[in-house]
Amino acid sequence: MSTPAHTSLSPHVLDNPAWASLSGAHTAFAEYPAGGAADGAPAARAARAARYSPDVSPFAALADPGDPRSWADLRALTGDGEVASLAGVLTPPDGWETVGRIQGVQLVDTSLRAEPAPEAVRLGAADVPEVLALIRLTEPGPFLPRTVELGTYLGIRRQGRLVAMAGERLRPPGWTEISAVCTHPDHRGQGLATRLVRAVAAGIRERGEVPFLHTAASNTRAIRLYESIGFTLRRRPFFLAVRAPGNTAANFS
Repeated sequence: MSTPAHTSLSPHVLDNPAWASLSGAHTAFAEYPAGGAADGAPAARAARAARYSPDVSPFAALADPGDPRSWADLRALTGDGEVASLAGVLTPPDGWETVGRIQGVQLVDTSLRAEPAPEAVRLGAADVPEVLALIRLTEPGPFLPRTVELGTYLGIRRQGRLVAMAGERLRPPGWTEISAVCTHPDHRGQGLATRLVRAVAAGIRERGEVPFLHTAASNTRAIRLYESIGFTLRRRPFFLAVRAPGNTAANFS
């Protein structure tokens, strides 16, 4: 199936993909601030901030990072003095403390050859302990016990042992993020990650969606690989950990 034309999709969707996912395809995994509903409307419709359930993903999101009401909802959601993980926000408002920041890159599929990988197997709940062990070893990014529920995750096994994986994370309208791409150090250089990225992308394309992905800007090896197989740099977002205003004494008791 051919890739849909990028020009038919609103660019802003990928500028804030976590919010687009939490307020759309991933609403079932979302948490909203208490009192987020107004006039009887569902919380998902009225809230200006949301986050994934803590066993699914560490990320939170703002409907509009330039709107003080979004930050007020995030504070209500996280609690005073607590930390939230965000993407794409450069400067939090006064009173918020940035406690961590990583420069990232966002790449989109422009000429990827997507195709199934016959040796790949679907990963599910029973595979989570093995998946988490591979994640700890390779550190491709955050992965929690229920992250596997966000989409299709595929793995390759050697002698029964999981040695490579990739899957789907964020799902803004018309797009799906490929994430958790990793290979055991003993099995690198065999093209396993590339085969899995192509296979995950094939499933995304079948839904009429476009693959995209994120990685750290410092991960130049991965960026070169992704660009060589058909991804193109779109933007350079930041990944931030921000602490809400308020008394943090309880955090150090």
